[in-house]
Amino acid sequence: MTENNVEASQFVTFQLGEELFGVEVHRTREVLNLISITSVPQTPDYMLGVINLRGQVVPVIDMRCKLNMPTVEASRDTCIIVLEVMVENEPVVVGAQADAVREVLEIREDQIEPAPKLGSRLKTEFIHGMGRVDDQFIILLDIDRVFSSEELAVVMDAGEMNVEVAEAEEKAVMS
Repeated sequence: MTENNVEASQFVTFQLGEELFGVEVHRTREVLNLISITSVPQTPDYMLGVINLRGQVVPVIDMRCKLNMPTVEASRDTCIIVLEVMVENEPVVVGAQADAVREVLEIREDQIEPAPKLGSRLKTEFIHGMGRVDDQFIILLDIDRVFSSEELAVVMDAGEMNVEVAEAEEKAVMS
């Protein structure tokens, strides 16, 4: 609780172009510097591929592409935010590539407005609300709605096959 008994939540904020987005802290596992991503054939454009995170296959999504924003070259600030997404009541670990991570902000419920109905180039079904902190808007994402179970299943299956092939090739080289 914060002042005047208004509930507050913490959000990890990240940047895509000039826009600032937020996801709930408790859904964020870690933030990685940009690492090598293994591409997976026949996946949607926004699926960059998979990474091996301590032995776990983690699909990585280009958040710019997923949110219908123009893509740009990676910079030294480009990172992967590792998130826990609920898909059909099961937690799934997903990487979200962003231009940069900014900070963790505490946003009170009275600082959150509903998602705009018109005039946004973003798909509003992905938006939980608009946080306002110090005259700045933060687009608060409903991270579970950003990813569908079908999308993640395709990438996970293909990614696991790629990891198995790479491991088999590595063993063959070492023999």
